[in-house]
Amino acid sequence: MTTEQKQPVQVYMETNPNPNSLKFVTNLMLAPEGESFDFPKAESAVETSPLAESLFGLGYVKGVFISSDFVTVTKADDKEWIEIQHEIRELVKKHLSEGKPTLSKEAVAEKASEGDSAIVIRIKSLLDEYVRPGVEQDGGAIVFDSFEDGVVKVRLQGSCSGCPSSTITLKSGIENLLTHMIPEVTSVEAVND
Repeated sequence: MTTEQKQPVQVYMETNPNPNSLKFVTNLMLAPEGESFDFPKAESAVETSPLAESLFGLGYVKGVFISSDFVTVTKADDKEWIEIQHEIRELVKKHLSEGKPTLSKEAVAEKASEGDSAIVIRIKSLLDEYVRPGVEQDGGAIVFDSFEDGVVKVRLQGSCSGCPSSTITLKSGIENLLTHMIPEVTSVEAVND
């Protein structure tokens, strides 16, 4: 997805519950509405996200998560945010100001989902309506992975990946919501790449 707007680029930072990640919010759309792209390591960003590739090039970036209007960056344990936050902010701002794409067209096209069952459509709808806004506010995402034998599997991305609060959110919040609203759901589990 490209950022073809000619408006001035604004980027501000927000903290979230994960002390190793920081959310960089922009006034531009970085990904299609409702979609997110997780890059847990540098190799996953190659030829998929020029912005993520640039961020990994800094050396101390250990994960990049891109959603509609923000980028969540996870840092190495040996760095403090006070040392690196402004360099990251300026890199994001410069990248967007130059009109460079955040994601390749191929990466965006691959996200299109096909042939979901009625239950999967209901699960995704509940996740989008009730879960996505809260976790995006914290700089992350919980993305549907699969549904089989009553078990919903989700992927924790961005600041949710490795966050101490994510297990409580997963079991107390998401599992309670889905088992209450969809009788076919018996549990919710997180899967990792």
